[in-house]
Amino acid sequence: MTTSSATPPSAPRRLLPLAVAVAAAATTAALLAPTASAAPRPVAPRPAAAAAGASLPFTSVEAEDAESAGTVIGPDHTQGTVASESSGRRAVRLGAGQSITFTAPRAANALTVAYNIADGRTGNLALAVNGEASDAKLALTSKYSYVDTPWIVGAKTHHLLDNARVLLGQDLAAGDTVTLTASAEVTVDVADFEQVAAPATRPAGSVSVVDHGADPSGQGDSTQAFREAIAAAKGGTVWIPEGDYAVNSSLSGVEDVTLQGAGSWYSVVHSSSFINQSNAAGGAHLKDFAVIGEVTERNDSSPDNFVNGSLGPGSSVSGMWLQHLKVGLWLTGNNDDLVVEDNRIVDTTADGLNLNGSAKNVEVRQNFLRNNGDDALAMWSLNAPDTGSVFDSNTISQPNLANGIAIYGGTDITVSNNLVSDTNALGSGIAISNQKFADPFFPLAGTITVSGNTLVRTGALNPNWGHPMGALRVDAYDSDIEAKVNITDTTFTDSPYSAFEFVSGGGTGKAVRNVTVDGATVDGAGTVVVQAETPGQVAIGGVHASGVGAAGTYNCPFPEGSGTFTLDDTGDNSGWDTTWDDCATWPEAK
Repeated sequence: MTTSSATPPSAPRRLLPLAVAVAAAATTAALLAPTASAAPRPVAPRPAAAAAGASLPFTSVEAEDAESAGTVIGPDHTQGTVASESSGRRAVRLGAGQSITFTAPRAANALTVAYNIADGRTGNLALAVNGEASDAKLALTSKYSYVDTPWIVGAKTHHLLDNARVLLGQDLAAGDTVTLTASAEVTVDVADFEQVAAPATRPAGSVSVVDHGADPSGQGDSTQAFREAIAAAKGGTVWIPEGDYAVNSSLSGVEDVTLQGAGSWYSVVHSSSFINQSNAAGGAHLKDFAVIGEVTERNDSSPDNFVNGSLGPGSSVSGMWLQHLKVGLWLTGNNDDLVVEDNRIVDTTADGLNLNGSAKNVEVRQNFLRNNGDDALAMWSLNAPDTGSVFDSNTISQPNLANGIAIYGGTDITVSNNLVSDTNALGSGIAISNQKFADPFFPLAGTITVSGNTLVRTGALNPNWGHPMGALRVDAYDSDIEAKVNITDTTFTDSPYSAFEFVSGGGTGKAVRNVTVDGATVDGAGTVVVQAETPGQVAIGGVHASGVGAAGTYNCPFPEGSGTFTLDDTGDNSGWDTTWDDCATWPEAK
């Protein structure tokens, strides 16, 4: 990394060969055999797990569950296909003039549709409610899709979907029907039904950007009006009324002020780089408006982010809709005690949010992220460690390159109660890693808590390795895992490959140690429950599996002679007591 605005590359991964010495495997044959230091524990009843993910203001309906004469595509996990990037790995392809009819699952007055249209094409979806034509339409474009990143080894053209939203202009009741008719061939993935509240009213004593000359029609550049309103409102609130505002240059000096809109469906700022500041005194609060950019490619040297740099200590971001940016929030410098909650971050060409070092006691919670072009949520401890920070109760869907959640180094980090689904190439649902990308890097330290997460259809075939990445990966990529890593109460559903993976992704045999797995439900794993590819030792108990494709464990440390990997059985495991017996081959996904 050379600039604060850059996002971490997906560095070339050394190809781990398919053949690993049988002699090395023989020394580790005692998988799930208790060691002298870890006797099986008494089995105690487990409390019921709380539902993972964010409390969302909308309800989603998959296109394949709607009525349509279109063609269902998928399921498919093949990198670079529309189905593989779709929710549930399936979608519905409509020809020109064909329709799809959704039944509203709840009261709603707004609709968001995830879709794909051919490269270079535009179109629309005409709407009818209960058979009556509506004035509302969803405009479709390929402009923000089909991203190429040739510097990322193993990437193909990706980011094939986009999201379009519309206020319907009428209220739907649960059970009403919404029919979408395509003007051109389009693939429909999922529809979100939402009841949007009326616009908020102006706070007393606030400074309106319109009073300083902002143009709510979106025709004129409102940058200077925003700057003047921020300067005039120090210690108070800048009001962004209902409307569309073009902010064509970045803002700085955003500190000791609240920027507030009438709601993210009503107050819309059009900006590809909204805030760009390396230092701030803090006390910045951004809430209840949308920032929608015009980022169509990924340029890692450009600060095309909603926030690039620092908001300063004690700041917050809430109720935002962030779309068509490179990154939602790329945070460097002092962001101590920042709270990021109740936001939607969709259709970014790179990360959704990245705590890029120095972040202390940051809480990222109750956010929804979809169709991000790199890690949806990441902490990367470059220059200084991220410390005491938390990713909790977020819902992440369809990151199309890299991981749902990635922790690259850091001290005393928590990843809890998140729901991650449908990861694609080069990524897992959750990655806990010592991959550094650049120096100075601060590896994992203290206690890393990974608790109560649900991973649905996560993990992917890594084209650089030539074999899969697990749904939850602990990766001693550049250095041994020395931190205490506690992984508890994880739910895996329909993992295309393995549930747990322990690996040294750089292919150098760095060890994974001090990891405890306590409680997991594996409901479907295409290959194995545990995929161990590097030396180390993990204590594991309370893992119950069903629908396992090939064997319970794959235990083949690489490179040859690097050491052994031991699973210490702490008791209460079931459904995965077999071992893949040929380290010269990979289990086929079933």
